[in-house]
Amino acid sequence: GPVAETFRVIRGVVTEEYVRSTQGVFQFDLSGDGGGTWYIDLKTKGGSAGFGKPPVAADVVMSMSSADFVKMFTDKLKPFMAFMPGNSSIKGDMMLTLSLEKML
Repeated sequence: GPVAETFRVIRGVVTEEYVRSTQGVFQFDLSGDGGGTWYIDLKTKGGSAGFGKPPVAADVVMSMSSADFVKMFTDKLKPFMAFMPGNSSIKGDMMLTLSLEKML
């Protein structure tokens, strides 16, 4: 589905350089189609992304619908616009979230 496809793309852009400069782990708790827990690890050597809980504790946990997540990563929705009250939440290090925006 669209969420899995988005993560496939993300895996393609995760580089050692991103991992070095970001040093953060993001967990996405997605509701709706293709939802569940997904992660982007930009802390562990090499980095990784995929379905399930991250291999190390998440620095940032974002909760949103899978539709909003896909929109966020296809640039139809600026990341911080996704965190409007009511439809999603973000917990953790906001500065790390800014570095994730650069990756998008």
